Amino acid sequence: MRETNGQLLRDAVDYVDRWLAYQQKLKEIPALTVAVRHGDDVILSKAYGHANLERCAPVTPESIFRVASHSKWFTATAVMQLKEQGKLRLDDPLPQYVTWLSGPLASATIRQVLNHAAGITRDGYDNDHWQLEHPFPDKEQLRALVEDGGEILPSNHKLKYSNIGYSLLGEVVEIAGGMPYNHYVKKNIVDRLGLKSTGPDTTPEVRSRMATGYTSRGLLMPRIPLPDVETGAMSSATGFYSTALDLSRFAGAHFFGNDELISDESKREMQRPYWPVDGMDSYGLGMQVIKIGDRWMSGHSGSFPGHSTRTCLDPEGRLAVSILTNESSGVTTELTKSVVKLIDLALKQKPSERGADRGHYTGRFTSLWGYTDIVRLGEQLFTIEPAVDDPATMAFKLEVLDENTLKIEEKEGYGSPGETVRYVRHEDGSIITITLAGSTQYPLGTAQDYLQRRREELTAPKM
Repeated sequence: MRETNGQLLRDAVDYVDRWLAYQQKLKEIPALTVAVRHGDDVILSKAYGHANLERCAPVTPESIFRVASHSKWFTATAVMQLKEQGKLRLDDPLPQYVTWLSGPLASATIRQVLNHAAGITRDGYDNDHWQLEHPFPDKEQLRALVEDGGEILPSNHKLKYSNIGYSLLGEVVEIAGGMPYNHYVKKNIVDRLGLKSTGPDTTPEVRSRMATGYTSRGLLMPRIPLPDVETGAMSSATGFYSTALDLSRFAGAHFFGNDELISDESKREMQRPYWPVDGMDSYGLGMQVIKIGDRWMSGHSGSFPGHSTRTCLDPEGRLAVSILTNESSGVTTELTKSVVKLIDLALKQKPSERGADRGHYTGRFTSLWGYTDIVRLGEQLFTIEPAVDDPATMAFKLEVLDENTLKIEEKEGYGSPGETVRYVRHEDGSIITITLAGSTQYPLGTAQDYLQRRREELTAPKM
């Protein structure tokens, strides 16, 4: 386990908090919640925006979201528990538990379904349940989807993501575990970890705490609020609901050295990338695997009508980040990656014993071009544009020349390397303006006055 400085972590999540708050407004995400866990400690748990736009109901860290394909991670964990108990083997053929399977799929193994290598149809010939045209399939309808065109590719041909395959794994857990799937995961995972706001499918009480899901901005029309629906026989593929805080706790149980759910041997098998995919996440056993900076991270994403979610964990570094939103879009993966990169940017700096001494340089500043943040991470100051999708990569170090002058680091790029940031202050030291590489900018407290003045000047009738 790598050593992690607590002060640098605090500096990192302090800025992550401000950056996510800005991103939620910039991207017009109705609601966003985040939890960051290091070891046994939750170092950030925040919520931004509205759980329901029509009622202007604020979202809170306790608000529940559909976490969809995170369900596959829970299901794979259940399978690994049953493997450790000797109740199944990963290379058992699926029909040993799902006895009605026949034809080519009769040779598919549990392992192949876990890593999406069985060639099973993704959602079946009729999957408009994803558009809420009709209910999600029950067991009888699931069987019909499998028997009518369930096999698409040969086994072990390539990664073929399959919700239908993971729905069948729910039946495997039910037979091997000796109880219905939903009961098994609740007893052996949810209750064991004390996840009070997590479960394999929703109930009326859960829905009363759930953030309303909305359609994506990509439709280029006002958002449509979407009702929550039960997931039937697909609970093991997509039925779970949770909070960012609970998911960070579940992720923590997959840190190496934690034996609450499964052994480290099983975790390594789950987190090993079986299927590398160029430019995309690799896949293990029920877990997506991705390299973010210097970290190999695992976890899962989730997409449900009106919800988009992502959780990433570093089992060696014992770091987990979970971000949940209530819109049908894919922004959570990029946001989560950016949070990890900001944390790692901070952890590479020298800790500061006198950090407050540099606080008089920091803040958010505005010009007609947008906002610029001057941020302290340990002893190092940075200039960061909060509107960019990858702020850590775009950050520039700042060197202190004197009390009112900083110098931008000389690194390649399209910024202003080698130029200065000059401060003009009131007598009490508060900032009037900064001049960043020749561009005058105003602190956040006076930004609206500045922007209103410029609006009036720029739109005034010509004389």
